[in-house]
Amino acid sequence: MKASTQTGSRRLSRSAEFERVYRHGRSTANRHLVLYTFPNASASRARLGLSVSRKVGGAVERNRVKRLLREAFARVEQELDPAQDIVVVARPEIRELAERDGLEGVSATLGELVERARLRQRGDSPAAEASGARAS
Repeated sequence: MKASTQTGSRRLSRSAEFERVYRHGRSTANRHLVLYTFPNASASRARLGLSVSRKVGGAVERNRVKRLLREAFARVEQELDPAQDIVVVARPEIRELAERDGLEGVSATLGELVERARLRQRGDSPAAEASGARAS
């Protein structure tokens, strides 16, 4: 019996998928994160891959950072172009941000990269929503 692709389609899990995004995709970075993106026409929704090295901290700290990154991604996922594979690489400075500001800080830094990489679907950017609200 073939496993459902619905559960596995949300995350990148194979090293070959990560390699494709690293080698052929575009990158955008800030102090806390590096965001790699690569178009994937066969995907029905954006897929996320996370890379959090031991430089970030021990297992407890790394797992907390991964959990916060998944939550932050879930907040912006509906606004993203669905045909994208995305890999987020955590830099060691993310640990301080996660401890100091928690989910709000991680969401803000991920949102900044999503904006700079222009991953939002047309009309979904906060600037477009603000101008649309003023026009009403």
